[in-house]
Amino acid sequence: MEQLLKDQIAIVTGGSQGIGKAIALKFAQHGAKVVIVAQSEERGTKAVEDISAQVPNAHVIFRSTDVSNTEQVAATFDKLIEEFGGVDILVNNAGITRDQLLMRMSEDDWNTVLNVNAKACFNTSKAVVRGMMKRRQGRIINITSVVGLTGNAGQGNYAASKAAIVGFTKSLAKELGPRNVSVNCIAPGFIQTDMTSKMPDAWKELQLKNIPMGRPGQPEEIANGALFLASGLGAYVTGQTLVIDGGMVM
Repeated sequence: MEQLLKDQIAIVTGGSQGIGKAIALKFAQHGAKVVIVAQSEERGTKAVEDISAQVPNAHVIFRSTDVSNTEQVAATFDKLIEEFGGVDILVNNAGITRDQLLMRMSEDDWNTVLNVNAKACFNTSKAVVRGMMKRRQGRIINITSVVGLTGNAGQGNYAASKAAIVGFTKSLAKELGPRNVSVNCIAPGFIQTDMTSKMPDAWKELQLKNIPMGRPGQPEEIANGALFLASGLGAYVTGQTLVIDGGMVM
């Protein structure tokens, strides 16, 4: 198999489980040196073990960091840049939900979701863009959601954070394009992960009714999109939102 990311340095936030872990695995399979950034030491260590078991000679490490904390991100990323000499690919995948109708949503529910989902993209992107611009190469991939495009009752905070990511992506793409740095989004639909597996059966059935392909997506299918955008295959794509949802919101 051709390694599309051979020897490139890739950071994947929220890479210890679900979609992020699938992206980290896919990048490792294609020769990238992968840094998983997440908070849980237990899940992060397990992800490194799992990927190393599946990919012989994989170069994958874990760094515990709260990506919503500007100081923590700066400290972690400065050390990584010093260690590896730069970052070629950044995937902003970390995200949380705190679903609630607006009349019942607390200020903390709003702030926490916006900080983890949107502010984190600012923190991590700012930490890598100077080096990418200097080297005139780089890929930033932000994981948004179809909910950021359509909205969803009870998810005002989540939808706002994911819509913010789309606007941030387009703006950053215009800033960095002249330096050969691309910035894109992926908007997953209903993807089969540990998080969605815990949802009520009635919710799952409703989602499937709205998907022309009649099935949930798999994390690997999001990872395939990330590989396209991170590799030379997607070199002329920037400022775009790649919707991977089986036709859910077309």
